[in-house]
Amino acid sequence: MALHAPVLVLKDSLKRESGAKVHQANIQAAKAVADIIRTTLGPRSMLKMLLDAGGGIVVTNDGNAILREIDIAHPAAKSMIELSRTQDEEVGDGTTSVIVLAGEMLHVAQAFVDKNYHPTVICRAYTKALDDAIAVLDKIAMPVDVNDRGAMLGLVKSSIGTKFTGQFGDLIADLAIDATTTAGVDLGQGMREVDIKKYIKVEKVPGGQLEDSRVLKGVMINKDVVAPGKMRRKIVNPRIILLDCPVEYKKGENQTNAELMKEEDWQVLLELEEEYIKNLCAQILKFKPDLVITEKGLSDLAIHYLSKAGVSAIRRLRKTDNNRIAKACGAVIVNRPEELQESDVGTGAGLFEVKKIGDEFFAFIVDCKDPKACTVLLRGASKDVLNEVERNLQDAMSVARNILKNPKLLPGGGATELTVSATLKQKSSSVEGVEKWPYEAAALAFEAIPRTLAQNCGLNVIRIMTQLQGKHANGENAWVGIDGRSGDIVDMKERKIWDSYSVKAQTFKTAIEAACMLLRIDDIVSGIKKKQAPGASAPKQPQIETEGDADNEQMIPE
Repeated sequence: MALHAPVLVLKDSLKRESGAKVHQANIQAAKAVADIIRTTLGPRSMLKMLLDAGGGIVVTNDGNAILREIDIAHPAAKSMIELSRTQDEEVGDGTTSVIVLAGEMLHVAQAFVDKNYHPTVICRAYTKALDDAIAVLDKIAMPVDVNDRGAMLGLVKSSIGTKFTGQFGDLIADLAIDATTTAGVDLGQGMREVDIKKYIKVEKVPGGQLEDSRVLKGVMINKDVVAPGKMRRKIVNPRIILLDCPVEYKKGENQTNAELMKEEDWQVLLELEEEYIKNLCAQILKFKPDLVITEKGLSDLAIHYLSKAGVSAIRRLRKTDNNRIAKACGAVIVNRPEELQESDVGTGAGLFEVKKIGDEFFAFIVDCKDPKACTVLLRGASKDVLNEVERNLQDAMSVARNILKNPKLLPGGGATELTVSATLKQKSSSVEGVEKWPYEAAALAFEAIPRTLAQNCGLNVIRIMTQLQGKHANGENAWVGIDGRSGDIVDMKERKIWDSYSVKAQTFKTAIEAACMLLRIDDIVSGIKKKQAPGASAPKQPQIETEGDADNEQMIPE
């Protein structure tokens, strides 16, 4: 039996790539993703227009928003996209930088993979570089006073300077800072936690100008009072009761059959229902509210009793909105009218009124004394503009939140990256053994950020980079970087271009860890198909378009 039949371990349909080929493919894929959004970094950034599956248009330069919409075939590229999502959820800003940086880390690793370095060696060097980079950040970070409005504005502005709303600079920054300081909760020890998702609502109303946007000291909801003609639409210092129960007669749980012998019994039944509602309303009215809001239904009869007592009512409110109102005016949401207490009535609001904006009615509960929730009202010319502004506002609020949480600053404009890069270059001479080269390469990779900034300004990249490296080489001025608007090399302190510490640290960590993860992959087995329905044709190979300015290399080897 000399000639064994070949042993088939994997099925025929499976495709298996291993070794250097996989590394190449992964690095190529990661670079392709980085190239897609490279042009959206910095104040002079380009926008991307994406058509989503529903035929809607998304115009944005928020790294995360772009990658969310793109369909990607290559698995390594998919994991790059996860990066920007994590970044968005963790700190809310730096979604583009993370991808560019990770792409660059892999790019510099390519040379070592070609020279048959073991991936583990490269990863070890990278992790060392990461630790040193974070140490450098700690060294050059400077504390910021959270109550100093000017510094906060500068910080938030540099985060949105790169976005579409950059031209309305202060406007969005103001909105973001107002909103986050309103909704902040002190945790003690100088820490503040801001729950953006729960307590800051962004209402987009098309029409008007962007300048009309503002932060309300309270809540706004897309509802009108139940009986517009009869109920007051403007109440000063309202007493607000929030309910979580229907104010109507309870129906039987399942089908109930009642057999009535006499006609009068029908009358009795109806009277019982009425009586029940009357009691409910009486319990509510005992507390002399001016405004009753419920998440569930209000029957006609209840409306009658309430409006007779001069109480305005709003029904079927979203639970989240109800929570916000409770936070804003200090009311407690009550589940059963029987359990109402004086302390549950919200008296914190200064004004309740219903206004017509555009063609819809909105109820405002504003001028609250110490609101812990707020609504940001955005106005703008079109839906697309509004969506983009909302995305920018989210980023801005996240930045403001990060500063409240960890009030430390780093220079923007690529200065931080250059400082890190210079320090790592110096340290690399003391790294022993084979790890020295990947370590040095990681140091160079950090320069991707300032380089991309320079590219997007249309500068002479090589000249600018050498100038910057010269300024940073001896490490005395950590604050020199590129002003992304004019392309000058300036001191970031003077131009007030800052980044928040938590964003930068998170960016570095995510990028390097991801690069290590992708480098560690040495085998891709694909073709694990779901069982196809008989008669269904095999899926077509996806068409891959090359990005014009990525030197036309084929991104993903077929």
